[in-house]
Amino acid sequence: MLQDRKTTNILLLIIAIPVMFLILKQLAFIFVPLVSSMFIAGLFLPIMRWLNKRNIPKYVSVIIVLLIVFVAVKIGIELIQLTSREIVATKDGFLQKLSVKLDDFSNYMQAVFGLKLEISKNQFSEYIGQNNLVTTLGVINMVLTRALMTTFFVVLWLVESINIQKLLNKTILKQERTSIKTFIKIERDLITFIKVKFVISLFTGIGIGLACYFFGISFPLFWGLFAFLINFVQMIGSFISVILLAIFAFVEVEIYSTLLFFILTITAVQVVFGAILEPIFMGKSFSINVIAILISLMFWGYIWGITGLIMAIPITVFIKIISEQFESTKILASLLAGNKRGTI
Repeated sequence: MLQDRKTTNILLLIIAIPVMFLILKQLAFIFVPLVSSMFIAGLFLPIMRWLNKRNIPKYVSVIIVLLIVFVAVKIGIELIQLTSREIVATKDGFLQKLSVKLDDFSNYMQAVFGLKLEISKNQFSEYIGQNNLVTTLGVINMVLTRALMTTFFVVLWLVESINIQKLLNKTILKQERTSIKTFIKIERDLITFIKVKFVISLFTGIGIGLACYFFGISFPLFWGLFAFLINFVQMIGSFISVILLAIFAFVEVEIYSTLLFFILTITAVQVVFGAILEPIFMGKSFSINVIAILISLMFWGYIWGITGLIMAIPITVFIKIISEQFESTKILASLLAGNKRGTI
């Protein structure tokens, strides 16, 4: 009888896991803002507690936190607008360079390989306008919708209409003392992850911006800001930054040896901060197996796209901490942690 029950439980688990993954993917428009808001709210809970200790009403504390977020977003928008005006002011010169480079490349391909490429500046602009306008509008609409939903959920978390610690206590852990200790550890690790990621991304952006400035690449402020933001996308963010900047530099730089040295420089910036310093600082904070991270990135990237790539490590840390609380799942926590040589 016991063996039959165990077999039944295993079969139910095998059936439940794919169904759960399907639900997470199909209802991403709900789960992505919900999970994102939980992590965002977790960052501001220490500020909320600090304000509460000074007897500031909760609704006033929430308004203060939202103002902090608004100011940060406003500064980012101002930087983007500043760069956009700079790009618009010099777009004719850049497009002219692009046209010349495309002509040179077309002539080279025809002379060496006998391939005749008919690519012009007008064709390039027309392609972007006709094929990407609808897609761009769709992306903007999706981003705005998710941003509003995320903001709504953040407010609910902050005013404790949804209490993370109580939620853990009632659903998973069911022991108040354990849930409090687990919540504190999750909060501490989340803040540590964001701090490390922010500092690494900041110095990466500064390094990329300075490289663009010294090599005479246009819009160094834009490329520095872009490198800072895209670095939050785990693994592929640094590749996207280097590839796009290398393509742009191909138009800007006349001497190919200088172009090569520039590409090596921005690659070195990404390697030093992303592949060396970040794992060192992460490893001092919490240990996660590299293989587990790669699997987590592939899985959450497939389920939730770019948002999944950004949240893959925090979600993995969350699962590891929860798994450590039960004897039956400690083996999962051990697999996620790995050994010291296989951690980040």
